[in-house]
Amino acid sequence: MENDGIYKTIGKNIKKYRKLKSITQEQLAQMANLSYGYIKNLEAPNVNATISIESLNLIAKCLDTTIIKLLDDA
Repeated sequence: MENDGIYKTIGKNIKKYRKLKSITQEQLAQMANLSYGYIKNLEAPNVNATISIESLNLIAKCLDTTIIKLLDDA
């Protein structure tokens, strides 16, 4: 998998799990103590946003999922 491909996968999965919990990007940002713009950029398919393991872990916990599931390319 290309390096930028993993970030697109993470963004797609964050969006998927966020929608499963019926929360907005703004709500997720507040729950994870991250900015709305950051969450918005992570989910945007045409933006190459990077993410730290710490932020990924925070988001996973807020979405009641795991880092592994956010990395899943299936």
